[in-house]
Amino acid sequence: MSDKTVKGIDRRDLIMASVATVGAAAALAANAGSVKAQDASTSSAGSAPSGTVYTGDVIQGKKVVSSLDVNDLEPGKKHLLYFQGVEAPTGQYWYVSVTVAKGANPGKRGVLTSGVHGDEMSSIHTVQTVMNQLDPAQMSGTVTAVTDISRPALESMQRRWPNQGRGIDLIDMNREWPGNENAATAPSRHAGLVFNRLLRPNADFAIDFHTGATGLEATAFILAVMDVPEVKAMVELYPVGQIFDNHVYPGVLHNAFTDVGIPAFCPEVGAGRVLDLEMIALFVEGTMNVLKHHGIVAGPTGRTGKDVTVFVGDSLFPILATAGGIVEHLVKLNDKVQAGQKVAMQRNSFGEVVAEYTSGVAGEIGGQRSDAMSEPGNPLVFVLFQKAGPEGGEVYPE
Repeated sequence: MSDKTVKGIDRRDLIMASVATVGAAAALAANAGSVKAQDASTSSAGSAPSGTVYTGDVIQGKKVVSSLDVNDLEPGKKHLLYFQGVEAPTGQYWYVSVTVAKGANPGKRGVLTSGVHGDEMSSIHTVQTVMNQLDPAQMSGTVTAVTDISRPALESMQRRWPNQGRGIDLIDMNREWPGNENAATAPSRHAGLVFNRLLRPNADFAIDFHTGATGLEATAFILAVMDVPEVKAMVELYPVGQIFDNHVYPGVLHNAFTDVGIPAFCPEVGAGRVLDLEMIALFVEGTMNVLKHHGIVAGPTGRTGKDVTVFVGDSLFPILATAGGIVEHLVKLNDKVQAGQKVAMQRNSFGEVVAEYTSGVAGEIGGQRSDAMSEPGNPLVFVLFQKAGPEGGEVYPE
């Protein structure tokens, strides 16, 4: 029986390790792509069209667009559309579902996204619930919702996009933004099309909803950069108990919005592959508060961060399995822990304790492995903390 505490992983180390494994040609293509993609006028056809472009296709009674400008839509109504994304290997297209609640009066334009990962059901349900509460006839402004950005991943409820190259390459769509319509991979092209032609042109602010990864139970928390005043004002309207104040990885969707001057952040609605209705209600209430904050809908503000105890951390400390076996957690989500406190243990097939795990920092439990068995290297626990402890800290339990 041994005490196994794993040192935090520094974001810079993660990025440098990733860069070191990428070939020179791929790196050059990615760098060139990011420059192109940040110019919304760049596309595979030479320039992105302005205004709404209908393809002429209709799917299940819903018109298909390849570019959207919500200003072109009739006010006071909800509009259900499909957006034409990248081509699939068959030569057909991956279509993205779009719901636009166009207010009777002019006002701010909000964008709500989900389904960037294919195993995040509670995030999708959160956006759907918000949209179902909106009455365009009583609104001032527009809310555009996209609930299934990574369609091929959603089809099998798996996290990553199964890109068809030399066999199947699973690509994390939340490392691809803002994308590049001329990229070497379909997911990056899809990101470029969606960002340039659907999301960016219709957003004065944006909220990208996620959940924890498959196999990870997570708290209700919000990922945001709190030194952006517009972002801070929105985040504090959620009655949610944890805030992760960190810029996190390159290529994340809410950062792509922020990088082009559109305030954005990322609510994390619990675990993947399930509907957590109690947690969803918290994020629906907070999102409605944000829409009221921007004057899009009227009515009194609901519960906010002032009504709950909020813990703010700027880093996550990962505890990784060093053995194989059945995992037993000794703490719960949102529990406060101290450095050196035992948080988990493992037993082998004989029931013998083969590993015990302690926290290297003082903070709050933000995530725990939900699968009862683990092999070496799997994350077992994430501790949200203020970076005054060990060097490093895993930046995102995705």
